[in-house]
Amino acid sequence: MKNKYFGTDGIRGTVNRGNITGEKFFKFGLASGTYFKNQKKTKQIAVIAKDTRLSGYTLEPALVSGLVSGGMHVFTFGPLPTNGLAMLTKSMKANMGIMITASHNPYIDNGLKLFGPDGLKLSDKIEKKIEKLIDTNILNQLTHPKLLGRVKRLEDGNDRYIKILKNNFPKNFALTGIKIVLDCANGAGYKAAPKLLNELGAKVITIGNKPNGININKNCGSTYPSKIKAAVKKYKAHVGISFDGDADRIIMCDEKGKIIDGDQIIAMLARRWKEKKILKGGVVGTLMSNYGLEKFLKKENIRFFRSKVGDRHVKEKMKKLNFNLGGEQSGHIILGKFATTGDGLLVALEVLFSLRKKRKASKLLNVFKPIPQILENVIVKNKEIINTKKCKIAIKKAKSFMKKKGRILVRKSGTEPKIRIMAESNSKSLILKCIKLIKKSIK
Repeated sequence: MKNKYFGTDGIRGTVNRGNITGEKFFKFGLASGTYFKNQKKTKQIAVIAKDTRLSGYTLEPALVSGLVSGGMHVFTFGPLPTNGLAMLTKSMKANMGIMITASHNPYIDNGLKLFGPDGLKLSDKIEKKIEKLIDTNILNQLTHPKLLGRVKRLEDGNDRYIKILKNNFPKNFALTGIKIVLDCANGAGYKAAPKLLNELGAKVITIGNKPNGININKNCGSTYPSKIKAAVKKYKAHVGISFDGDADRIIMCDEKGKIIDGDQIIAMLARRWKEKKILKGGVVGTLMSNYGLEKFLKKENIRFFRSKVGDRHVKEKMKKLNFNLGGEQSGHIILGKFATTGDGLLVALEVLFSLRKKRKASKLLNVFKPIPQILENVIVKNKEIINTKKCKIAIKKAKSFMKKKGRILVRKSGTEPKIRIMAESNSKSLILKCIKLIKKSIK
């Protein structure tokens, strides 16, 4: 059964529309607080962080009000990367963590991502229980006036997060002599990322680090890699690093200006971890992962499994298989040895740890030859159009054209009003033919 409020990565939508209103966020806070308050914990603590969207100033107070009204004590951190919030949820032994963000979406959108006391995103089962509480009469969840929660702002969230990241590497880890162009997408990583890389001794040229509430992800960040490409060439940097709005995705660029996606980063890490004997089990990708990655891992005798799209599904599959590496082509990469969810800055450090030995990014990160793949996003008013007879016939016809010559994946976006069409084949003309056929049926 489809969730009412939660999508593939939390709750997300346009601000002051639908579910993204102050009224709804009060209910989200009250319901989630009620659920986690009942999980046999003596302390009732929730921690909250956000990205840099203007709407965060509207939604955070409503969310806090709901939590406090249910008896939760709340600590707020302000702008902090998503995995920073997940890490602090666990290290502070909080009942829950909430990240207010719409990730890579434009500033007009916002939403939230929920984490349990273990720092993990919630399962479908828990999400459904919280959804039931959201639709329950709020009077049944409001606490006694004597038991109202308290709220405190903590200013050291980024410093705590940086300290945790540093503890994952040797004390002598330094990036002296490496020039890095860093694009923070005017988002949640604009404080922590440049500070950490500078502390490690790198020469850092930072762009996308002047958020104004409405420029998050705008012509910058991991969804706009041409920005980092141009900057790497301009400053003759050794490597480029680009995050999305909540810094849980990473896209990189080598010294020659070639964009490095999540699949290539995963391939590099898988091979390195195998050599170091720290790879556990194998790798989890998604239905979107390039077939070239699958072929490479097979050649390296590394097991590979695909999950549904979304880093939460990747993590669930990793947990089920007891693997410690997984991720998405989009740059959501989970290093299970160190983190519970995608973390762009942590992945960057792991790559830079190899790069510091005077190796060139172009040699380190171009691991396999990808199969030509095109992804088209079609904006729609109703995503259920994918289930119409006309669309189903077109998809079936496109797949028959492909036969054993490639792959086609058509799916509803879990975060935006879009249908995503992915086609993969060594024949570009065949890819374009199939995409055109399906797009026509949608429009």
